[in-house]
Amino acid sequence: MADKPSRALVLYGDGLAQFVDPSHTHIHSLASKAACGFLSLPNAPPSESEDERIVREFANLLDACEAYQDMSFEKSTLMPTISQRFMGMKAAVVTNSPYLKSFGSKIGFNVLQFSDLNGNDGSLFGTSVDLVTSELLKLLGFQEGQTIETSQFDFVLVHIGAGERVNSERGSDVISDTEYINALVGGVMNTAQPGSEIGSRLHLSLVMSYGNYGEMGTNLSILASKDEMNSDLSMLLPRQSYTMKGEKPRTDVRHHCPMLIAQWQYAVTRMDMAETFSFKDFKKHGGNGVIPADRFMHEVAFKLWKAPKYGA
Repeated sequence: MADKPSRALVLYGDGLAQFVDPSHTHIHSLASKAACGFLSLPNAPPSESEDERIVREFANLLDACEAYQDMSFEKSTLMPTISQRFMGMKAAVVTNSPYLKSFGSKIGFNVLQFSDLNGNDGSLFGTSVDLVTSELLKLLGFQEGQTIETSQFDFVLVHIGAGERVNSERGSDVISDTEYINALVGGVMNTAQPGSEIGSRLHLSLVMSYGNYGEMGTNLSILASKDEMNSDLSMLLPRQSYTMKGEKPRTDVRHHCPMLIAQWQYAVTRMDMAETFSFKDFKKHGGNGVIPADRFMHEVAFKLWKAPKYGA
C-alpha cells in the first residue's frame, strides 16, 4: 500500500481482447510487469443488442447493475452516485459512445469525450498519443513529471471500442482501436517510470473484453479442465470465490470469455509470471485469478483510499 492515496487511470478496450496480437508490444510489456487476471461477467440476456451489451458490461465493471436495470428513469432511484458510494471520489469517464455518456452521467460520473482532450472533431486519431496521454494524466493531477496535490479527478476511465470512433465505419477499425490502446499504454508507462513521482501515485488498469464473442467461448473457459485437476483431490475443491456473493452462490455466472485485466503501480502491485496479455497466459500464470467484474471498482477505490478495506 502506498503512503499516499493513488489516482487511477483505467483504459477499457471494449470488445477488443481478441484483437491483441504480438505486435502490441506495450500491452504485453505492461502485462509482464503487472498483476494479471480475469473479471467474470454474468450471462447476456436473450436477444441483447450491441448497444445494450455495451452499457450492461460497463455497468458491471462499475458495480452499477441496479442503475442499469433502472434505465427507464432519468436518474437512478435505486443507488447513490459514485461520489456517495466511494467517500467523495471525483470520477470521470472519457467516451464517445452516446449510451455510455448518458449512463455515466446518471451514476454521477463527469462525462468527457475525446474532443475535450485533443480539441478536434472527437476522433481518436486527430492528434498525437503523447498529447492525449498528457491530458489524461493532467486530469489526475500529474503534470510535467510532478504530482499536484489537488487534482480535478481521482479516477478516470477511458472507454475505447464498440462504436467509440466517430465519423468512420466499423469492421477493420477495431484493429486501429487496439493499436491506439497499445500506443496509449506505451505513453502512460513511459511517463510513469519506476521510481518517478508519478509512477508511485498512478494506479494503471488495462481492461479488455471480448464483447460479442460468438463461438469463441468454447476455447476461453476459466473453469479448470479435467486435465488440470488432480482426480484424487477433486472432491475437496471449494466453490471458487468468483461464483459467490457473500455467503450465497451467484445464480448467473458466465464461465467463459471474461474480461482480461492487468494492473500496475510501481512498488504497490505485485508482479506475477504472465509475460503476455493473453487469455492463455493469464489462466496459467496470472496472479489475480478470477474475481467478479462488479468487485473491480471496489478494489481500485481501496488504492485511492476511497474504500475502507480491500475488496469492500
